[in-house]
Amino acid sequence: MLKEKGIAACRLEAEVLLAFAWGRERTHLLIFSDDPVPEDIEKRFNELLCRRASGVPIAYLTGEKEFMSLGFAVNSHVLIPRPETELLVEMVLDYLDDRPSTANDQLLSTNNKGCRTASMSGAKGREEYLIADVGTGSGAVAVSLAYYNHQAYLMATDISSSALQVAERNARRHGVAERVEFLQGDLLTPLLEQGITGKGAAVAANLPYIPTSDLESLPLDVRYEPSSALDGGKDGLEQYRRLLPQVATFLAPGGLLVCEIGVGQGEVLREMLTNEGWAEAEIIKDYAGRERIVKARR
Repeated sequence: MLKEKGIAACRLEAEVLLAFAWGRERTHLLIFSDDPVPEDIEKRFNELLCRRASGVPIAYLTGEKEFMSLGFAVNSHVLIPRPETELLVEMVLDYLDDRPSTANDQLLSTNNKGCRTASMSGAKGREEYLIADVGTGSGAVAVSLAYYNHQAYLMATDISSSALQVAERNARRHGVAERVEFLQGDLLTPLLEQGITGKGAAVAANLPYIPTSDLESLPLDVRYEPSSALDGGKDGLEQYRRLLPQVATFLAPGGLLVCEIGVGQGEVLREMLTNEGWAEAEIIKDYAGRERIVKARR
């Protein structure tokens, strides 16, 4: 059924759906291949197959997607995390690892009221780098950064309250809820309205970057995802044009901006950054050789 619908990994997806319907690991299907499938499980499996064949993404059917070797809850309110976006997370992690703590660093500390403020050392001896994740969706980027760097304190924004509920679940799931703060609002506006300026170590942005005219030609399963997380305007860079002035205000000197982009957008965004005085603007290709990331220093 899946093969007839043009789904490339039809065998794999069928196994994933059967395992999910049965409440088993996929490997159990191979190890215990002689086990008869109960009738109620078969019925549930066939229902899932029909929904997948109609175009519903498999991650929405199982409610789960792996990213950075972590499991994330997903639903139709959030964009499904892609393996390519892991490169964005890796760029920020590498930057933090290579960034020595100096007297000029803007760090976060915990005051005696439990609130985080910019200073040089925390009351409890813990210093944290302030990072913004713009358009957090499922929280995959923010949660992964906090999980893999214990000095990272994330402020993650999204315009969708439903998406933020999913992101908060994922932060609790991976034990980083105390270091990831979720704020509803447009781009970096919620942070700037709090007066958080000139303090950020890095900004990670995976904003909508698909040109509006290309939306109708997307694969059927992609079109099931929220259009607000896909539509990047006329050339796909509309949200980034709005974001850049905000990032310039938010970041500390030398702070890093990392943006995920689509094919053909790298040079345009790199030129925009260079013209606005950003340093070291660079286009990074993913492992498939496609331009995927534009990064720059403030």
